[in-house]
Amino acid sequence: MTEELTTLEKAALLSGESVWETRAVPRHGIRSLWLSDGPHGIRKQTGSADHLGLGASQPATCFPTAATVANSWDPVLARSVGEALGAEAADQGVDVLLGPGLNVKRSPLCGRNFEYFSEDPLLSGRLAAGYVRGIQDRGVAACPKHFAANSQELRRMTSDSVVDERTLREIYLTGFEVVVRESAPYSIMSSYNLLNGTYANENPFLLQQVLRDEWGFDGAVVTDWGGGNDAVEAVRRGGTLEMPSPGLDSAAQIVDAVQRGDLDVADLDARVEEMKTLVGRIGGAGRAVDLDAHHELARTVAEQSTVLLRNEDHLLPLAAGTRVAVVGDFAATPRYQGAGSSLVNPTRLITALDALGTSELEVVATAQGFTRGGVPDPALVAEAVDAARAADVVLLYLGLDEISESEGQDRSHLRLPPSQVELLARISSVTSRIVVVLSAGSVVEVPWLEQCSALVHGYLGGQGGAEGVVRVLTGQVNPSGRLAETYPVRLEDTPTFRYYPGEGTDAEYREGPYVGYRYYSTVGVPVAFPFGFGLSYTTFSYADLAVDADGASFTLTNTGDVAGAEVAQLYVGRQDADGVHRPVRELKGFTREHLEPGESRRVRIAFDRFTFRHYSTVTGTWETEGGTWTIAVGSDVETVLLSTEHVMEGTAGVDEVRVPEEYRTGRVTDVPDDAFAALLGRPLAGARASGPLGVNSPLSDMKDARNPLARFAARELARRIARAEAKGTPDLNLLFLRGMPFRAIAKMTNGAVSMDMVGAILTIVNGRFFRGVGALVAGFFRNRRSTRRMRSELAR
Repeated sequence: MTEELTTLEKAALLSGESVWETRAVPRHGIRSLWLSDGPHGIRKQTGSADHLGLGASQPATCFPTAATVANSWDPVLARSVGEALGAEAADQGVDVLLGPGLNVKRSPLCGRNFEYFSEDPLLSGRLAAGYVRGIQDRGVAACPKHFAANSQELRRMTSDSVVDERTLREIYLTGFEVVVRESAPYSIMSSYNLLNGTYANENPFLLQQVLRDEWGFDGAVVTDWGGGNDAVEAVRRGGTLEMPSPGLDSAAQIVDAVQRGDLDVADLDARVEEMKTLVGRIGGAGRAVDLDAHHELARTVAEQSTVLLRNEDHLLPLAAGTRVAVVGDFAATPRYQGAGSSLVNPTRLITALDALGTSELEVVATAQGFTRGGVPDPALVAEAVDAARAADVVLLYLGLDEISESEGQDRSHLRLPPSQVELLARISSVTSRIVVVLSAGSVVEVPWLEQCSALVHGYLGGQGGAEGVVRVLTGQVNPSGRLAETYPVRLEDTPTFRYYPGEGTDAEYREGPYVGYRYYSTVGVPVAFPFGFGLSYTTFSYADLAVDADGASFTLTNTGDVAGAEVAQLYVGRQDADGVHRPVRELKGFTREHLEPGESRRVRIAFDRFTFRHYSTVTGTWETEGGTWTIAVGSDVETVLLSTEHVMEGTAGVDEVRVPEEYRTGRVTDVPDDAFAALLGRPLAGARASGPLGVNSPLSDMKDARNPLARFAARELARRIARAEAKGTPDLNLLFLRGMPFRAIAKMTNGAVSMDMVGAILTIVNGRFFRGVGALVAGFFRNRRSTRRMRSELAR
C-alpha cells in the first residue's frame, strides 16, 4: 500500500537510479525497471551507459525507421514490428521500450524526422497504435513520445512552442489521442520543450486535463532524458518519472515540499501509484526470439514501405539478365538508420552489392562515384561514367549522409550533397537509363528528377532494406509504398519557411493548422510529390462510391497484369467557405488492399470520432459543423478519383471567434503579429529581456556570459561542432551540450551535481567568480552529506 511507504521512499520512486534503471523498494516488493531506446530496434547498452547512442549496445534487429514504415500505411504491419520489438526487449531484460515517436512533421527540416511517421496526425496515430499493441502483447511497456508539440531540434530543451489551442488539439495532439484510445500505452514520454509557457513535463493542461481527464490515460508519464525541470511541480501537475538519475536531489526537493506543506501528499501518492501500476503491468508474456525470422520481417517491412516515385517508359522492373552498373557510395556502405538515441547495433547487415550479387541481374561494373559529404571528386566521377557506359542500366545509389540529418540539430536545406547531383548529371550525359535508389530519412528536393528514368525511395530501410529494394527493382515485389509526407518543389514553398526553426526563446506556430498537405492543397501550391503518392507495377480503378452515416464504400479493381497492393485514402472537407476555417481536405481514413490481377473488392472505410470534428475554442469542446461535406476517395491527396456530397447534422455551439483572413484562406506563409495574436487569443510575449543566464539557459548562451572563461567555453564548443561537421560525422555529445540547459548538469550526473550547485555554477558564469566558487564548494559537501543520509535511510 502507498501509505506504508515513507515519504522519502515515495519521492525516490519518482526518479531513476541510473541512466536506464528506475529505483526499487525491495521491502515493499517494488522492483526496478530497465528502460531502453527502441523506436526501430532495441538499444540496450552493454558498457558505459549514455542516452545518445554512443556506447556499445547488444545486437538487435534493426527495423526500418518510423519514417519508412509510415510509407506502408499498414497498421497491421506496424503491429508485427511492435511484436518483434517487444519480444527482443523482453529477451534482453528491457521493461519499457522508449517509442514509438509520433511527433507531427511540422517542417521537413526537423533533424529527427526520420524517427517520426508523418505530417498527418491520423496516419501517425494509427501506425503508432499498431506498434504499441505489438510491444505490449509481449509483456513490455511501450512509451510513445514526445508529448507534445516537439517539432525542432534547435534549442529543443528550452524552446517554447507557441501554438493556438485548436491547432494544438487537431494537429499535434490527435495522434497521441489515437494511440491512447486505441492501444492504451502503459507509459508516455513528455517532451523537452515548453508548451505555451510551461514545460511539457509539468504542464497541467497536457498531463492532467487532456491526457488523463479527457482521454482516460492511466499510465506513467516519463521525462525525456534530462527533460525534468522542477521536480516538485512535475509531481503536482502529472509528471511521474524523471530520467535519467538526478541522484537523490529531486527526491530531497519533493520531501522538503511535502514537509513544508507546499506539495499535497495526495499528488505524491497519485504519482507513486502510477509507478506501482507500471511495474505491475510488465511481464508475463512469451519471450521466444527468432532472429532469422525477425530479419525476414525487417526485409518485408522495407519492401512494403519502398516508394516508386518515377518509372519512365516502364524501365522497372528489370528483367533477369539485365546488365547493370552499380554506382554510389551507399551501395557498399548503406545508410539504413538515423543517428542518435535510436542507433541500433544490427544482428546482420546486407548491402546493396550483397543483395545484387545474389539476384538475377548481371552486375558488370561498380563504382564509388562520390565520397560521403565530400566535394566532387573528378577521378571517382570518371570511373562512374566509364561504368555507366558498360551497362544497360545504371543503378545509382544516392542519399543524405550522416551529417545531413541527426538528432540534436535541424537541417538548413533540403538538397542532396552537390557531389551526388554532379555525379548524376555526368552519368545522364552518357545514358538515360538511370535508376536512382534514394536513401534518406526525410524530404529532399528533386530538381534533378528529369535526369533519371526511375526513382525508387527506400528511406532508411533497416538491416534488410537493401535486400528489399533489390526485390522491388527486379519485380519480385510490386512496390506499394505511399509517401507519408509531401515533397515540396523547394524549401521556400513550405508553409513554415519563415518561422522554422524558432531561433530564439519562442517557436511560433504561425501557420496554424496548415501543416504539410493541408497547406499545399488549400492554397494550390505545386509540389514535387503529393502526400500519399506512389507508383506501382500494376494499375487500379475506383468505382461506385456510396456514403452513409457510418462510412464510405467503393469498388477497387486491379486492372493490371500483376498482383499488387493499393492504399486507398479517404479525405473530407466542408463546402461552405463561410463556416469554421479549415483546410480544403483532410485525411480521415485509409485502407491497404492487396488484389490479384483482375480482382475486384468492395472496400469500406468507416467514419469515427475523428472524421468530422473540430475543436471550438468558444465552447471548449469538440464540435461537428452541420451542412454539406465533400467525401473524396483517391490514391493520393491530389488524385481524387471519386467524390460525393454528404450532409451532416451539426452540434450546437459551433461558432468560432472570427479569425484573420490568412487563416480563412490558408495563405499563412507571412502571418503578421496581430493576426497570430488573434488566432492565439492573447497578446504575443514580445522580446524577452536580456539578463543573467539562468537554470534554463542553454549552454550555447554562454557566448554572451560575463565570465570570459564561459565565453571561451562557448566558442570552443562551437568550434568543435564545426570541426565534426566538416568531417561528415555528427558529434552527438557536442550537439546535446549545445542545446542543454544548465539545470541538466544536475539532472544528468547521477547526483554528482545538485541544483544548488548549478546555481553556484551560474553565479560564476554570470561574473561573480569568488562568490560562485564558495557556493559551489559548500554545495558539494552539502549534497554529499544529504545523499549519504538519504541512501542510509532508504537502505533500512
